[in-house]
Parts: sequence; C-alpha cells; structure tokens
Amino acid sequence: MTTHQAQTAQPQFGDADPRIAYNRVFFAILRIHRTLMPQIEKALREIGVPDPIWYEILLATEEAGEDGVQMQVLQRRLFVPQYALSRHVARIEKAGLIRRAAAGGAGRGQILYIAEAGRGLHARIWQIYVERIQSALAPALTTDEAYDLVRTLNRLYR
Repeated sequence: MTTHQAQTAQPQFGDADPRIAYNRVFFAILRIHRTLMPQIEKALREIGVPDPIWYEILLATEEAGEDGVQMQVLQRRLFVPQYALSRHVARIEKAGLIRRAAAGGAGRGQILYIAEAGRGLHARIWQIYVERIQSALAPALTTDEAYDLVRTLNRLYR
C-alpha cells in the first residue's frame, strides 16, 4: 500500500454523522467547478465562444449530421431548461455556427443543423477543455484514480 493509499483509507473528517460525506462530495464538486470554469470560460471567450455550453450544442449538432438534432432531444441530453437552450441556440445561430428549421408535424419543434462556419469548432473548444482540465487535475490524481472517480460520479446522474 502506498502512502497515498494509506492516507485515503483512513477517515479524514471525523463527522459525527457519516452521512455528511454526501454533503462533502457535493460541495467538493462545486469548488472544483468554481475553480476551473473561470479559466475555461476566459480561454473560450478569447476564441469567440461566450459560453461553455456552446461546445455541447455544437458537438451534438455536428454529430447528428445531415439529419440534424431535435431541440427537445438536445434539451434532455444536456439537462438544460428549454428557455435556456433556446437562448443559447439563438446566439449560436446569430453567430452563423448553426441553423435551425421547423420540425415536421404538429407543434413548434425545431431541428438544428451545423453550419459550415460551425463545422469543427467543437474540436478547438475541446482542446481548451483538455488543456485546462488536465493541467488542473493531473497533479492531484493518477489516471487510474481519475477513471475510478468518473465511474463513481457517473452513477450519481444516470
């Protein structure tokens, strides 16, 4: 057992109620988010991307190919309220990176398509994420620890 493993195997907090561990997880995730996101947002603004969610919208739209992606499907995939997604889509469309069309059938459904100017932009955005996230987390976690952590975290929202 390494020194690191020995340290992590021991209780570290001394909480009277061990269920407080769940709260500690939640607030640790928030702190990590608050630490990393300003750096990522700044780098994205430097390439003309005002909001990090643009990456997920552009990626899903480009992955959908010629069929496009329905707004309703995208909303469920991203866990974003309809009004917020509509606002982001309007901005991305105004920037000329996607286009939208009415979906067939009843209702006001829309389908998003990648515009030529938006094609491949998600790859540039992804590189910013890769650089910022890896430089922040690699000094604190081995790759095995990172995979273990992501497996655990994925259970929380699936």
